[in-house]
Amino acid sequence: MPVPVFQEYEPAGDCVCPGCAQRRRTLARARAIPLRDGGHPAARGARRALVLATAAGVVLSGGGVALATAGPVPTPGPVEQDAPGTPQGGRAPLHGPKGKPGGVPGAPGAPGAPATVKRIDRATIINRAKLWLDAEVPYSMSEYWTDGYRQDCSGYVSMAWNLGSNEWTGSLDTFATKITKAELLPGDMLLFHNPSDPTNGSHVVIFGGWVDETQTHYIAYEQTRPNTRKLATPYGYWTNATKYLPYRFNGVTGGIVPDDPAGGAKPGTSTVFPGVAKFGPGTNNEYVRQLGKMLIDRGGLRFYPKGAHAKWSDADKLATQAFQQAQGWTGADADGIPGAHTWRLLVEKTGNDIRPTAGGAAGPGGVRAYPGAAVFRPGASHAAITALGRRLAQKGFGKYYTSGPDSRWSEADRRAVEAFQRAQGWRGAEADGYPGPETWRRLFA
Repeated sequence: MPVPVFQEYEPAGDCVCPGCAQRRRTLARARAIPLRDGGHPAARGARRALVLATAAGVVLSGGGVALATAGPVPTPGPVEQDAPGTPQGGRAPLHGPKGKPGGVPGAPGAPGAPATVKRIDRATIINRAKLWLDAEVPYSMSEYWTDGYRQDCSGYVSMAWNLGSNEWTGSLDTFATKITKAELLPGDMLLFHNPSDPTNGSHVVIFGGWVDETQTHYIAYEQTRPNTRKLATPYGYWTNATKYLPYRFNGVTGGIVPDDPAGGAKPGTSTVFPGVAKFGPGTNNEYVRQLGKMLIDRGGLRFYPKGAHAKWSDADKLATQAFQQAQGWTGADADGIPGAHTWRLLVEKTGNDIRPTAGGAAGPGGVRAYPGAAVFRPGASHAAITALGRRLAQKGFGKYYTSGPDSRWSEADRRAVEAFQRAQGWRGAEADGYPGPETWRRLFA
């Protein structure tokens, strides 16, 4: 009997005895079992390729087995150290229109070209990551998005870092420096590269900030099936958690703490995000005061005519929202409640400052932004009430005033505000006649 030839994992031969035939059937069925180890979805492709290789070499019929061979099996060549060992796209240039390569080997940004690192700030990295999130880019190891980046996990990080080339998990670390968990900041990456075991497929995500002060979960921006997602994720990941290593892009600007010529952070300043529970209606703590002070330093003075306070107020929400909008954020990302990313930008003194109002620091009637809900209550008297009444009259809601609006809150003010709120399509508690921040914004926009 000829000596059997071994092809990677499947012994092959011309023995037709029942025992060998049964053994081959068992192995073939085992290779056809779907991946169930919780690895990255891209690893399924490797298993399918392995099964196809088995099927091509083994033919089952009746009670015997016939081996189909087309010549000697080539021996393995040298291992390419900079080529993917898992089923993901390899290093490649950006792609042009209709999937055509946007470069050639050796050209800038192409495989084999010298790595050029572009400077980029953390806010820009996160905003770039959100582009795919908003577009719901579908996952693919072979397709390329309109920006030229491959639609898999490593292509996503290449895009967020603006590398100008499509890297893979075996090369992304050459653009970065390994850091510790305590040093992680938004825009860094958590990388798991495991070429020796494709079934526990490699993966990489963008770190978006800690969920709270416990630092057990973080916001991960990642490219996975079915499409780009943003999700609170246990550190370092759902599976193979200890194998995800933190890295910082070499081109990122901004440090861990704000620049301080005297050295170190200012007394009473926390560089670690305390968690969303420390902010919002009803909260009263020093983190709220610190937030106000940082927002004042970033152009939010008009929201704090009496300075920052430890008790949360509408001024904190409006100033935070203005800062978030200055970063280009919208929707839930600009809700006026500081998250880990907002906090880091304020602490590091990076990102964009709060934009000045079109008419200067003061709003209509000399009122500096929304003065707070307590101003608009029976018995209250404030210059903001006069400004409110005049604006309502200008908008066509002044029929409830028998005499001109004044600084004392009245039922006429409440009814005029209610009419304005109903005109916005609001009902119930949203149209109670008492102006909140959104009513105020729409009136004076």
